[in-house]
Amino acid sequence: MKKSMLFGNTAGDPRTNGSKKNSLKLLILKELYQNGCKSIPELSKIIHMSTPTITRAIDELIVSEFLAEEGIGTSSGGRRPNLYGLNPPARYVLGVDISRYHIRLGLFNFSNQPVVDIKVIDEGLEVSKDFLKSLKDAVNDFIAESGIDKTKLMGIGIALPGLIDLHTGISYSYLQDEKPATIQFENIFDYPVFVENDTKVMALGEQAFGMAQGKQNVLCLNIGSGIGLGMILNGKLYKGNSGFSGEFGHIQVDPDGQLCYCGKIGCLETLASGTTMIKRARKEIGDGATTVIRTMVSGDLNKITIETVLMAAQHGDQFAIGLLANIGEHLGRGIAVLIHLFNPELIIIGGELTRAENYIVDPIQQNLNKFTIAKIRRDAQIITSSLGQNAGLMGTVALVMNKVFQKE
Repeated sequence: MKKSMLFGNTAGDPRTNGSKKNSLKLLILKELYQNGCKSIPELSKIIHMSTPTITRAIDELIVSEFLAEEGIGTSSGGRRPNLYGLNPPARYVLGVDISRYHIRLGLFNFSNQPVVDIKVIDEGLEVSKDFLKSLKDAVNDFIAESGIDKTKLMGIGIALPGLIDLHTGISYSYLQDEKPATIQFENIFDYPVFVENDTKVMALGEQAFGMAQGKQNVLCLNIGSGIGLGMILNGKLYKGNSGFSGEFGHIQVDPDGQLCYCGKIGCLETLASGTTMIKRARKEIGDGATTVIRTMVSGDLNKITIETVLMAAQHGDQFAIGLLANIGEHLGRGIAVLIHLFNPELIIIGGELTRAENYIVDPIQQNLNKFTIAKIRRDAQIITSSLGQNAGLMGTVALVMNKVFQKE
C-alpha cells in the first residue's frame, strides 16, 4: 500500500499511532460519514465519551479541515447545540468500473457526491492490447482534468469482472498473473487500491446507496455483456468459500445449446446476455430482418451495440423490443431458480440493461408467475436499480470507505 488511506501523509493522522485520542477521531468521522450531522452531545452519547473529550477532538478535526459546522440542532433543554458534519472536499475516492468493452471512471467527495462528470472510455479488457497501460493513462488524465488536490485522493476502488480469489486476490478470468490483482493495480498507481468482482461491488453500491439500504436478503443481478449475481444475505455481502459465488450466468439452462465462452454448453449467458443479444441482432438483420437498427449503423452490422438496441427499442422498433423481451423471458426462468433457493425480499436488476426496464421486466414477471411457487414468489419484490449504470461506481466508493473505517 502506498500511503495511509484516509489521512494521507498529513500531520495529525489519527491512524499513525494507537492513542485513544486518534482512535476517537476516527470513530467520530465514521459516525458522521455513516449517519450524517451530529451535535457534540449526540456524539458523546453514541461514542460513550465525555463532552469535553468530544469537543477537543471536534476542534482538532475542524482545524485539519475534516469537519465543518452544519447549523444548529434541536435543544434538549437549554442552548441549542451546533451540528457538525464532514467537509466534502476534505478527501476523495476514485471509482473504476471495468468491463469487457469499457472503463467507467467516477470521482467522489467525502459526502459520496460526484465532483466531475462520469467518464466512459472504450478501453475494456477485451478491447485494449495493453490494458494496464491504457487504464493508467486514463486514470491519470481523469485526475488531472478534475483539478482536485491529488494528495486528498485516499484510494481507488476497482470493480473487475470474473473470478477473483478471496484468499489470494488473484484474478483467474482477466489479468492472469501470479500476482494479486490489487498488487498489479497498485504497481501502476500512487494510491491504495481495492479490487472486488464487479457484481459484488454493484451489490455493495445498492446496499450503501441504493434500494437495498436496510434490507437483509437481496439479490442484485448485473445484466450487461454478461450476467452476474451479487448476494446480500442476512445483511452481509456473500462471497462464497473462495470468493467465486454469484456466477449465475453460467448455470446450464439448455443442455443442447450454444458453447459459452467459459467452455460449457448452454449457459444462461448464451441466451440472456447483452453479448448474445448483439450476436442475434447481427445474424437476423444480416438474414433480412426489418429494423431501424440497420439504418442506425449505416449498414455496418459490426457497429451494433447494446446501446444501439436500446435506442431502437425506445423509438418503438419491434425487432429491438423483441430482442429485449427474449432476454426477459430467459432471465425469468433463471430468476425463478434463485427465488426458490434464496427466498429473497428484493431482487434488483442492474447493469447496462437497466434502461430496458419497460421491455424486460414484464417477461420476467410472466415467467416467474409460471415457474415459481406462488407463496415464495410473493415474498420477492423485483425492481430495476435506482442507481442505474452507476451502481458499480457507487459500489467502489463503498468498497474503499468500508476499508477506511474498518477496525485495524
